[in-house]
Formats: sequence, C-alpha cells, structure tokens
Amino acid sequence: MGVLMSKKQQVQKCTSVVSAFQQGMKERAPTTTNQGERSGEGPAESLPPSNPKEEGEHGEADGKVGPSGTSQQAAAPGPAPTRDECKVNQEAWNRLRDGKGVEPEDLDKTGHQLIPPAFVRPKRDANDDQPVEIALGQREQPVNDEMCEVCEVWTANDLFPCRTCTRVFHDGCLRELGYLRTELLQEMRETAHTSTGWSCYYCDNVNLLLTEEEMYSLMETFKQCKIIPESCLVSDELLQYRHFVSKQLFEKDLSDEQEEEVLAQFAALDSEKSGQIEWSDFLYHESLGVLRKFRTENSLVRLLSAKERDHVRSVFVGLDLDKDGVVTGAETRWAQQSWFQKFSKESQSCNVSISHVGPISESSPASSSSERSSQKDDNRPVSWEDFLRESAIYILAARPNSLAMHIRLPL
Repeated sequence: MGVLMSKKQQVQKCTSVVSAFQQGMKERAPTTTNQGERSGEGPAESLPPSNPKEEGEHGEADGKVGPSGTSQQAAAPGPAPTRDECKVNQEAWNRLRDGKGVEPEDLDKTGHQLIPPAFVRPKRDANDDQPVEIALGQREQPVNDEMCEVCEVWTANDLFPCRTCTRVFHDGCLRELGYLRTELLQEMRETAHTSTGWSCYYCDNVNLLLTEEEMYSLMETFKQCKIIPESCLVSDELLQYRHFVSKQLFEKDLSDEQEEEVLAQFAALDSEKSGQIEWSDFLYHESLGVLRKFRTENSLVRLLSAKERDHVRSVFVGLDLDKDGVVTGAETRWAQQSWFQKFSKESQSCNVSISHVGPISESSPASSSSERSSQKDDNRPVSWEDFLRESAIYILAARPNSLAMHIRLPL
C-alpha cells in the first residue's frame, strides 16, 4: 500500500535521490577530467571492447556501403573514423543489445538527474508454447500502482498511468530520465487519462519482449545488412534490407508482389509521410516479425497484460451478440483492426485508419487472390480461445505510442 506524503516529504524524497546521484557523479568526475586532458594532448585510449570479434566487425561496417544513410556517408572519400566515432557506434550497438535509451555515463552531458533503469530481457519457460486458460467471463480488473515507478512518491492526480501495465509515473520524473521530449510529454498528459491511453517506456518498446537469443539473431541480421543502429531508413534501403534477408533465408530475391508488400509496410511505418522511417519504428517492426516467426500463438498470448486481456474480453463480448461464445472470421478481422484506433486522432473510422497502411493496387496479382481468401474466411466460426490467439500479435503491435503501424493488418 502507498503512504500519503506531504509536499515537504516528497521534496525530501526527491532531494535524496538527486543528492545520491550527484555524489556518484562527483566520484566519477576525476576520471572524466583526466580523459578530457589527454584528448587535448593526443588521442585518448579507448576502452577495450567487450567482444574483440564484434569490434572488428564494427570497424569493417563503418567503411562499407550499406542500406543506412550513416554507412553511405562513411563510404565516401575522407578521413578514417576516429576512435571516438567507433566508440559511439559501439555504444549504439550496446544500447540496442541491452534495450537502453540513454547510458548513465551520458547523463552529465544531457543534464538528467535520475539514472534510467536496467532492462532485463525475458526468458522462455518450458511450458511457454502450451495453451493458457483465460476465462471469458472472469474479468481481472487490475488496479494501477499507487506510487510513481521512478521516485516511489504518491501525489494523487499528478500520476499518469500506463494503458498496458499497472505502472504510474510523474511527468517530471520521465522528463528527468530523458525518455520523453517536451512534445511527447504534452501528448502523454493529454492522453494518459483518456480511453486512448499512453504506454510507458517499458511497454512502448516491444523490442524488450525478445529474449537474449532472439535479440542476438536480430542484431546479427542488422550487422550483415550494414544497418547502423539509431539511423533512419528510406524506402530503397528497406527494400535492399528485405532482398538481403530473402536471399539469406530462401536463396532468392523478392518477387514483384513481395516488393509491393514491403513498400506498403514502409508507408505504414512512415506515419508523418516524410519519406523515411524512424529507427525505433523499424526496430519495433522487426522485433514483432521475430515474435511472429519464432513464437507460437500460445506464447504470444502469455505476453499480454491483464489490462490487454480485459480489453480483448470486452471486444469479444461486444461482437458476440447472440452470446453463443462464437464470432465470425469477418468480426475477428474487424477486432484486429480495432486495436489500432489510437491512430484516429480526428475521429476517423476504423476503415479510414486502415487505409493508412497503403492498400495493394487493384492490378496486383495479390489483389484478387486476397479478396477470394477474405470472402471465404468471412463466415468461419471463431471461438473465444481462437479469437484470443489470433489477435495476440496485433494487440502487442498496438502497444507503441508512435503513430506508425508496426505490423500489416489482415486484408
């Protein structure tokens, strides 16, 4: 249970957190200063890489042309990358591996006062692929935490809840952690207490759902394709990446139909229509692809939170008008599309928001075949258990706050 604290106690609590952090920075300051002095006299000694083989791969990647804009610039004639640049690249790979946004060592540069949490990747259980019993008529109704996840202080209405988990946060704590920019903080304040909701930094980052083994596999693919972490991609780079993956897995190039699918997915990820996709959106899309490829539907259901399970119960009950515990395939597809209603910022209907994905052209070979398959699927009966399993990946894909659609909706 939370403890009601006065404003004075709250200030004392936050002051103690800041003081502890500042003391730690003072103890680290001499080392940082010495390194800065050496850099004025000559090249500073870089820290030994955690994996010499990886360091060698990064050095090679910096000098070759790849699908990221950063690597293309590195390939242009000019001086070789400095040790500092290689270290920055190495740190980016480490952040990708560990699921971190800001390294603690960088806090003195950005002015943040609180240390971001260390994320621990999940491990799969032996029964992970076994069916899990989730009763339709038994709502869980999870209760939000009473104290801020960061400072552990209770301040009633000043706390903003996550729509996925039970954590709550102060907007000031999130700002000090460096997880939300000013415009994103304002968006959180406007949506966290509405039906749209807001996902915290744990739930927003669906990449954190991957195990260490799955993340290693994804990182290896990025390295082979010369993808540089935290860089944006344009459509040609995404196509080049997909061609490489297709050759690796199936030993053949993408067909025209598959290229069209890739471009449609690019349009779905490019929510601002800027001609490029953000690194986080690309990473989330690829992470969901890993889950879809290597996990069973039962395993995906186990990833759903109590809030998500209650929401899918409400949707199913609303569709099951005759209360026989069965809905149709058409209703199931509609429900899978409904998870993405967060994109409807101007009261758009579900059908309009789907067009954001970018439909396949009518002349495409996939158009007629998809239409026939859809019509055949419309009337199939879908039980509650099947409904939950088929919808799990789409519910997970709707977690991020980004307007990008990180997975193609069923046609």
